[in-house]
Amino acid sequence: MALKAVLFDLDNTLVDFMRMKTACTDAAIYAMIEAGLPLEEEIAKKRLFEMYEEVGIENQTIFEKFLKVEIGKIDYKILASGVAAYRRVKSGNLVPYKHVRETLLKLKERGLKLGIVSDAPRMQAWLRLAEMNLIEYFDVVIALEDTGELKPSSTPFQRAIERLGFKPDEFLFVGDNPERDIKGADRMGMHTALAKYGQWAKGKSNADHNLESVSDLIEVVDSYN
Repeated sequence: MALKAVLFDLDNTLVDFMRMKTACTDAAIYAMIEAGLPLEEEIAKKRLFEMYEEVGIENQTIFEKFLKVEIGKIDYKILASGVAAYRRVKSGNLVPYKHVRETLLKLKERGLKLGIVSDAPRMQAWLRLAEMNLIEYFDVVIALEDTGELKPSSTPFQRAIERLGFKPDEFLFVGDNPERDIKGADRMGMHTALAKYGQWAKGKSNADHNLESVSDLIEVVDSYN
């Protein structure tokens, strides 16, 4: 069956998300310590990322939670310093992986529909695409509020299938997370490709293809068509 569409996870698949998150968090921790947070820098970073693992990397109130745990209250001088530093650094570090734009262009030239299926909040997903000038490549964007469910739930994948109107085996899904992305798409009957270049989450993958670079996707797509 020839492919008609390629769906992507967003963070760590198209966006070098952990590079951005690490840079922003480093800046925020430094600023909070300068504003009075009584922790050593490396200890603070370690504890903050442990909290990210517990509450989710997209949590929008992480610094408030962090301060409540570490100093027992929200000190707004410390909080504001951290948030401001995070925002300053974010815009300069939100970048696509190498070859993303040229790969998307080649896929569109082959007549394929392209989509995003992300666990990110809707506004955050659209903002990332806009900030990287990638919006025009995508025919559908499915974010958290569109279904209220996280991958590997079948619902986000099913919503993308419904929006584009193709059969499941006419889709290729590309993602960095073996558990959420690959298992979820495979369960729906889609072909799958693991973005090893952005893989952050551990786990065994049963993906049909492994990508060392996003540009490897062109050869994969051409093997179907």
